[in-house]
Amino acid sequence: MTTRAAVQQTNSAVKAPAHGPVNGPASDLGPGRVQRILRAVAVIATVPYLVLKAAWLSGSHIGIPEGSVLLKGGLFLTVANAVTVAMDAAVIVLALLLTRPWGRRVPGRLLLVPAFTATGLLTPIMTAFPGQMLVRALGMGASEAVEAAREPFLDPWVFTVVYGGFTIQGLALAGLFVPYARRRWGRVWQGVLGTRLPLPTGVVAGAAAALGTAVGAIHLYWAFGGSAGLGAERAALYSAETGVVSGVHAVCALLAGLGALLLARGGARRAWWPLALAWIGAAEMLAWGLFLVVAALGPDLGSGDGTPVVIFLTYAGQVVTGCLIAVVLARFAAARRAAV
Repeated sequence: MTTRAAVQQTNSAVKAPAHGPVNGPASDLGPGRVQRILRAVAVIATVPYLVLKAAWLSGSHIGIPEGSVLLKGGLFLTVANAVTVAMDAAVIVLALLLTRPWGRRVPGRLLLVPAFTATGLLTPIMTAFPGQMLVRALGMGASEAVEAAREPFLDPWVFTVVYGGFTIQGLALAGLFVPYARRRWGRVWQGVLGTRLPLPTGVVAGAAAALGTAVGAIHLYWAFGGSAGLGAERAALYSAETGVVSGVHAVCALLAGLGALLLARGGARRAWWPLALAWIGAAEMLAWGLFLVVAALGPDLGSGDGTPVVIFLTYAGQVVTGCLIAVVLARFAAARRAAV
């Protein structure tokens, strides 16, 4: 059987998937026991962060040591705390959207935006935080000299509570979103990739892959101890723990570019995994890149000379790459819907 014949045969199967109707709203059946448990876990996991942020907004310094740069954040930090409270509260809304009957009436695009954002913000935490814990457990954490060079920021327990909660939120939301997406948008990613996307989309995918490769290479260089472009202060703070974070950004950038290329190219590959690579990678680069760009544009809370140009351009490159791949994702979804 030729590749074209295989693609046509599988595309025909996509039009009538074995799992029943999946292009409309989710089933009218209520959430099952597992979904109710995951919803409760996601909601409960937001409580420590919301309580901590509420305390800071009310003037408390719990978890913030003396001399911390956070104590001189002023209005910018207050606004940032308020925004992040709203973002974490949105996790509760998203968990309800994915499991309550009224959530099925929400237009798909309005649901995909918070799901995409949550994917982008939580993915590096869910991967880098356990990685950093493993590094420390193996005795490869930051040296005493590096720890001494760091300015006071937060008490160690805060990171454990906050990032532990984010990790639980991410796992619970993934457990809710994947089956919901299978029921509502299954035709987009079931079957094979199919027909190659139009040339303009292919050009966008190629540009995204090239830029993503450049961004990934820079992060990979920093992950293994490279110091060019970091500035003397940041270079002095390098450890295997910070390398894990850069490594996660690098992997997301490289795999997202690969996913975008595969989506644009089409063919007989199963569609779900290139789509997953593009979705997760683009979300991570766009959400975290935008977050870091905004933070870099804010007041300098450290003692250095602000964010070095290379770092800022790398963050901006993440944002642009994420936007380009989001375009490829949208065009791929539109083409799949048109083919049904």
